[in-house]
Amino acid sequence: MMKNLFRSFRKALRPQKNIEQMNQLPQKPDHPNYVVPLSLSEKTEIMGKLVGHSNDIVFRRFNLAFSDIQVIAVYAQGMADSQAQNQTIFKSLMLYEEQVNGGKREITGKSTPAAIYEFAKDSLINTGQLTEHADIWEAAIDVLSGDTVLLFDGVNKILSVRVRQVPQKNIEVSEREVSIRGPQSGFSEVLETKIAQLRNKIKHPALKIDSIRGGVYTNTGVVMAYLQDVVNPKLVEEVRRRLERVIHVDGILESGTIEELIEDNPFSPFPQVETTERPDKAAAQLLSGRVVIMIDGSPNILIVPTIFWQFIQASDDYYQRLIGFALRPARVIALLLSLFLPSFYVALTTYHREMIPLSLLIAVTAAREGVPFPAFVEAFIMEGIFEFLREAGLRLPMQIGQALSIVGALVLGQAAIQANLVSPAMVIIVATTAVMSFMIPAFHFSVSLRLLRFVVLIFAATLGFFGMLLMAVFLLTHVVSLRSFGVPYLSPLAPLNLDDLKGVMLRLPVWSHKNRPLILRPQDIRRRDEGLKPRPEK
Repeated sequence: MMKNLFRSFRKALRPQKNIEQMNQLPQKPDHPNYVVPLSLSEKTEIMGKLVGHSNDIVFRRFNLAFSDIQVIAVYAQGMADSQAQNQTIFKSLMLYEEQVNGGKREITGKSTPAAIYEFAKDSLINTGQLTEHADIWEAAIDVLSGDTVLLFDGVNKILSVRVRQVPQKNIEVSEREVSIRGPQSGFSEVLETKIAQLRNKIKHPALKIDSIRGGVYTNTGVVMAYLQDVVNPKLVEEVRRRLERVIHVDGILESGTIEELIEDNPFSPFPQVETTERPDKAAAQLLSGRVVIMIDGSPNILIVPTIFWQFIQASDDYYQRLIGFALRPARVIALLLSLFLPSFYVALTTYHREMIPLSLLIAVTAAREGVPFPAFVEAFIMEGIFEFLREAGLRLPMQIGQALSIVGALVLGQAAIQANLVSPAMVIIVATTAVMSFMIPAFHFSVSLRLLRFVVLIFAATLGFFGMLLMAVFLLTHVVSLRSFGVPYLSPLAPLNLDDLKGVMLRLPVWSHKNRPLILRPQDIRRRDEGLKPRPEK
């Protein structure tokens, strides 16, 4: 009743809007249409306005070796590979000479500017990455991306040559998603390299790559990858529709910006989009019927749709025979302990001491003798100090951060016990909670649990076990109501689907995974054929 009244009151205060306008995305910002003129001076003037007269933008004028037509090469210094540029463009066009019978042969039929342009494009520029533009705006974007653009006099087309030299780091091991067995490489930050890494995992023509530019000023490359024969076409259209939001922001610098623009419930503490740095994990999700989103300049990629159980699964589960069967239930227990263990201790020692065995109660009471703070303040301080130490360890260099985390926890914990600021039992509870949180493979999901732990702690200190139960019911109700691209967040548990549930909670043998997740509604349900179970020959 109160909830309905609150909604009515909030609706009355909110400005009235048309429902269709609320659900409709803003109009796509159209860039000015700059038609390519024939005059070289006009093309140069327009290009200069679009790319900006900056010191790193070079306008190189030269003549063709076989014609009097002038050409201007436009590129950003430092972003273009000078060696490839000289070999592919300047040497081919400026030093072209073909000897026939000891003399230079005239190129017949190529006297017009259009014919010379076609001859240079088809026969001289020896690279496979050429783009032809009829709009100077598109060519200007290529210049700012690192390409070299050629402006031919008397031709109403612009040629863009791909000779980029984008700074990048080598492919390294993913530090956040450590795997004991299996591939060790992580995604690169360069978009083209990420696509190649994904192609290396899935060598099939069904792997489709759709691209879009994100950000008004950054024009960042954003790519959506999916298996055309497997994924639900409606899911692809929904992802494509939501990705149109990225063109309305001023810049896209990391995948987290896209995650906030495409998630279903932006105010939920639980992440609704999975992130990974591992190509093998991305390939596995593509094979399940999901969509992968990659961004240029970030090693983190996004996987949609996402369900709750994906955050307690690790790559090792599928590469080792028995470890996944045992660890997945253990991770669920660790998730519950990391969320409720400090609150359970505070509620038990504050409101429900009659539930503690007498010998244990005497030990806990004797340990807390002399501690000036109640159990809630004690737990809040210890949890806060541990979070400060963990955050400080992440921001410092690796060698210093590890030393700070270990030494800081030992020194502060021991000093707090000796000073009677906290009890030994509380140190054990906080340390156990920290260890349980480290068992969650997904870092961004564990961060949400760490924040919710303080909320549950406040409810437990206020209302005891009833407060914990109230918070648990609220979280469960919220999780059940969440959706990720139309897929229920807690599926296949709610709604119940036994076929999918057995593959989510337990790591079953590979030969028993016959179907893809039905909740994703893939086109091709079958994952494997029948009769793959190994057995001795008769």
